[in-house]
Amino acid sequence: MDIRTVDIDTILKIRQQVMYPEEEISYVQLPEDNKGRHLGLYINDKLVSVVSLFEQENATQFRKFATLANQQGKGYGAQLLDYVIQQAEKEGKQLIWCNARASARGFYERFGMYTTGESWWKKDIEFIKMEKRFN
Repeated sequence: MDIRTVDIDTILKIRQQVMYPEEEISYVQLPEDNKGRHLGLYINDKLVSVVSLFEQENATQFRKFATLANQQGKGYGAQLLDYVIQQAEKEGKQLIWCNARASARGFYERFGMYTTGESWWKKDIEFIKMEKRFN
C-alpha cells in the first residue's frame, strides 16, 4: 500500500467513474480543486481510492472520497481515511469534516466521526455533515 499525491485529471476520472458515472466529468469538478491536495491509495502501483483535502485555518475538509467499485469492501478506503484523519491531527487541526452520503454514516462513525446538523438531498441522494474534533 502506498498513499501519494495524484494529479487532478486522474482524480476527476475516478470521481466520475465511482460517484456519478451517468454525468459528464465536469459534474464532479469542484471550483476549489486547484487549491486542494489530492491523494490516492495505490495497491501494487494501481490507484484504487482517492480523496481531495481542503485546508482551512484549524480544519480540514475532505471531499469526493471514492474507491473503485471492484476494490470496495477490501478496506482500502478505510486505510486512506485513517491516514487522512491522522495527518490532520498531526498537522494540529482541531477538526476534520465532510459532507457524506447518509448511507455511509456507519462507515464514518467507525472513525469517531459524528453527524452534525440536518440532512439534505442532491440528485435523489441524502447527505449529512459529519465531523471529528481533536483535543
